[in-house]
Amino acid sequence: MEKKLKIAVQKSGRLNEGSLALLKECSISIDNGKDQLKANARNFPLEVFYLRNSDIPQYVEDGIADIAIIGENLVVEKQKKIEVIQRLGFSKCRLSLAIPKNADYNGPSYFDGKKLATSYPNTLQQFLDKNNLQAEIHEISGSVEIAPNIGLADGICDLVSTGSTLFKNGLKEVETVLKSEACIVQNQNIEPEAKKILDKLLFRVKSVLAAKNNKYVLLNVPDESLDRVIEILPGMKSPTVLPLAQKGWHSVHSVINEHDFWNVIDQLKENGAQGILVVPIEKMVL
Repeated sequence: MEKKLKIAVQKSGRLNEGSLALLKECSISIDNGKDQLKANARNFPLEVFYLRNSDIPQYVEDGIADIAIIGENLVVEKQKKIEVIQRLGFSKCRLSLAIPKNADYNGPSYFDGKKLATSYPNTLQQFLDKNNLQAEIHEISGSVEIAPNIGLADGICDLVSTGSTLFKNGLKEVETVLKSEACIVQNQNIEPEAKKILDKLLFRVKSVLAAKNNKYVLLNVPDESLDRVIEILPGMKSPTVLPLAQKGWHSVHSVINEHDFWNVIDQLKENGAQGILVVPIEKMVL
């Protein structure tokens, strides 16, 4: 019987969508029908478990799943014996403290002696301990934002993406407790055969992520500016330089990191580059 890598993903929600999209970008086809809790990949030794998000860390710790895609916030909160092996860059959010928008905030000491509502008691307690604060934690699941309005708490600690939900409930964000994004976690005692499959999966994942973080650029450069442009564009090793049919010009091809993109483009234009084309990269094998 062929050995398969067992991966747990969120049953529904944004993490589910992002996880399946990532596997698809890795050219892995999943045979999953409606309401299935387990499915197999057609073209890769992978078995997918669709589980409740909060249960996933325990499944990975127990070895029921070899790996999982979950948010870093859940890794910190659940405190299970699992290991983060790859951050994925999607489902970014932050776990933050929020208080009524009309309250005066003077720093973390504001929360000393206060009542706080949260679905993340362990992470909140770590923040309080770090800042030598004493607060009464009320653990609730769902609709945390309503707690100050009904007198249950003086503030909340909850996940924030845009902050619109806080605003609608008359709250303002005042402290970031933890920044989070989707990540791959693994069982600490993963079997050697499963680890070999995991290494192949990670190779594909890293190629997909590298492609998303980089752009392929083509530009025309006059000969007198060529040396300076090459300094600006080192590329993966060095740029590709090709002579154009028109004398005195070269075509330069390279890769620019997304974070540096506009700064580099400005420098290229200042140094005589023309006809700059930007092409998305589908995969980038390093």
